[in-house]
Amino acid sequence: MAALKMHCSSVIVGTNIGTSVESRTNGTTLASGNFVGLKMMPSLRAASFITRVTPVNSAPLSQLAKCWNTLSTEKKTLLHDMYDQQKQSPWYDNLRRPVTMLEPFIKSGVRGVTSNPTIFEKAITGSAEYDDQFRQCIKEGKNVEEAYWELVIKDIQDACDLFLPLYEKSAGGDGYISVEVSPLLANETQATIDSAKYLHKRVNRPNVLIKIPATLECIESIKQVIASSISVNVTLIFSLARYEKVIDAYIAGLEAVQGDLSKIASVASFFVSRVDSLVDKKLNAIGTKEALELKGKAANAQAALAFKLYQEKFSGPRWEALAKRGAQKQRVLWASTGVKDPSYPDTLYVNPLIGPDTVTTMPDGALNAFVDHGVVARTIDADLPGAERIYDKVEELGIRWEDVGNQLEHEGVASFKKSFTDLVQNLTAKADALAKSI
Repeated sequence: MAALKMHCSSVIVGTNIGTSVESRTNGTTLASGNFVGLKMMPSLRAASFITRVTPVNSAPLSQLAKCWNTLSTEKKTLLHDMYDQQKQSPWYDNLRRPVTMLEPFIKSGVRGVTSNPTIFEKAITGSAEYDDQFRQCIKEGKNVEEAYWELVIKDIQDACDLFLPLYEKSAGGDGYISVEVSPLLANETQATIDSAKYLHKRVNRPNVLIKIPATLECIESIKQVIASSISVNVTLIFSLARYEKVIDAYIAGLEAVQGDLSKIASVASFFVSRVDSLVDKKLNAIGTKEALELKGKAANAQAALAFKLYQEKFSGPRWEALAKRGAQKQRVLWASTGVKDPSYPDTLYVNPLIGPDTVTTMPDGALNAFVDHGVVARTIDADLPGAERIYDKVEELGIRWEDVGNQLEHEGVASFKKSFTDLVQNLTAKADALAKSI
């Protein structure tokens, strides 16, 4: 571990890699259309947009991969210990080209990869790695929307192939790559079902997870997609009430499947740091000593209760009947594990959430922090009574957990939609420039 710390002390570790894209539409209304089961932007005229790209911490991710390569693969890391000792699977919350940069992460103990529209927006706009394929797509007559999905699907396929040996070695326990349906579908039940089936068919890999948001409209989508024997990563879960609906949808979906269930996998992505970001603001507004003492504690308390709910729901006669048919538990996955408040410890959303049969997906900063100075121990249910007290106290102070969940869901969907539309705008401008150069 000393080698990793010594060689990885540069400014790129723990920073955002890539570029930010600032776009505006000059008053043009962005309507939504349909494309092969995926809700997309309609074909957009490049002239309608002005796009400015501003580099921010733009060190290439390949440097980070090289940094990880300095770690001797002969020695285990804390990521290996996390899984071997506590049966928690560490995943990496990032994906970009070249996908081979994931190889040293696998050797260092990473067991899966998550992606989302924001990750792809940063990857595609911040790298020239996608340009050749994009040019070819445009030359073949594909529109911008079609080209976008070609880029995404290739990355997912390549990453799935890279993690396939781990998937097979773990008998389908890990080695998964997640790809999300268009965020424009977040409130459309049937369109989400159609999109999930399309992506599953196009990627055509046994270790792909189709990400579906846990909006009310998509709870039925989750059930129907699972019933179609498609593995799912349910994302944007911010409250216990919604999490229970997600579990119920998964179980009901399994019950609708005939025969063996062993090839269907699912994780439920329960977001953490974003919860504290919002609750902390509300606690600051209250301003009492009692309120301020709860800052930085609400998210992990709710996560501990989510783990308790997970244990309760995946037990008893109803679940046991499915388990006899080979059903896998829908593991809870801790998402949004990067620390947003710099005054908090950089492993705040990793160290306290370690527990069996769970997943934690970490962006670069959280991953490097944990490998460098994390602590491997079962912590998630070490103090459930304390977690319940914190959870109840937040509500007693007038902060309703239902309102917190609803607001964060709205903001999460809006953020992914913005990343998607920004990326489409950027690709439209790039396609226009390409056409002029021919």
